[in-house]
Amino acid sequence: MLKEFKQFLLRGNVIDLAVGVVVGAAFTSVVNAIVTDLLTPFIAAIAKVPDFSGLTFTLNGSHFMYGNLINALVSFLLVAVAIFFFVIKPVNIIEKISQKKSAAEPTTKKCPECLSEIPIEAKRCSHCTQIVA
Repeated sequence: MLKEFKQFLLRGNVIDLAVGVVVGAAFTSVVNAIVTDLLTPFIAAIAKVPDFSGLTFTLNGSHFMYGNLINALVSFLLVAVAIFFFVIKPVNIIEKISQKKSAAEPTTKKCPECLSEIPIEAKRCSHCTQIVA
């Protein structure tokens, strides 16, 4: 039983998941810092209201604190903006650059007679035996 437990713990996907959770937790603090220290003060400078939690209304003796909902929505949008512009866009740019670099010279060509793929150095098609210039 101990051997099976050891095998379970040492499986690749369990370790990958653990690493992903740890890195995700660390990344959460970075995203929260960007939102709290950069984007929220920027919104507060524009809207002149850094916190909406004081916004409420009363209906039949019940307090509706819609300001907390506004705070949560603004926080969600700021996190989404931060992730998009500071993670997704740079990763997409890096992927485009690496794809351009990896676009190597073609190694095959099409036979003009049968349109099958043949090596670029071939002088004769291996499928239809047509001479290829």
